[in-house]
Amino acid sequence: MTQARVLVVDDEPLARRRATRLLRQIPWVVAVEEAANIHQALDLLAGFAADIVLLDIQMPGGSGFDLIERLPSPAPAIVFITAFDDQACRAFDARAIDYVTKPIEPGRFHTALDRARTATEQRASSERIAELEEVVATLRRATVPTAPRAPELWVKSRGDFVRIAPATITHIQAERDYVRIHAEGQDYLYAESLSALERNLPADTFIRIHRSTIVRIDAIARVKSGAFSSLGVVLRDGSELRVGRTYTAGIRARLMRPLT
Repeated sequence: MTQARVLVVDDEPLARRRATRLLRQIPWVVAVEEAANIHQALDLLAGFAADIVLLDIQMPGGSGFDLIERLPSPAPAIVFITAFDDQACRAFDARAIDYVTKPIEPGRFHTALDRARTATEQRASSERIAELEEVVATLRRATVPTAPRAPELWVKSRGDFVRIAPATITHIQAERDYVRIHAEGQDYLYAESLSALERNLPADTFIRIHRSTIVRIDAIARVKSGAFSSLGVVLRDGSELRVGRTYTAGIRARLMRPLT
């Protein structure tokens, strides 16, 4: 195969744009399509013979695993685009063609695409289907928790991946195309939109106080009243954060109810 057609499947528009921009720089990639979920991906694959699929794992309406189980024949090569934990990363490394962690690094991305291209050239489709089935089984075993627990975040810091438990987070702030997570006196840049991250945080533990700020409720020491009925929150570490006007009523209802 001297040329390849690639499908990018990710629910985050920013992630799709980054991947597509990098794909446009690869001479042997002749066509690129995008899908925001597995249903769109399946519809596209019915008429778009993708050689390689760049696949996120956690998406609304069905995971990347679900798409793998419904791939048409012949099956394309899969490169996972993920921020999964170390157990899953070991499973990817042992079973999958490759994985790329977010935020995407161009050099790592190109290496993964080269591996997928080589794998597509060398393996028959029946062998790929068997391998993908094994990938699904391995990743499900590696990532299913033994008991319900709050989601954990893995962020890249100085070349390493750091686990951040939600219980250690004080607040999260939007920063252009990223968010900055404040936890245990440190801050970490994370490649996710604030709205997407909010969907994965426990609603009974975190509250949005501004279009650009989410706060862990237990981290709030007090709520301050300001001019013109405005509010601010003071965290236990002394940080002061402004409450957006459209969020004021929700803060009053949830945090400032009188005791009965």
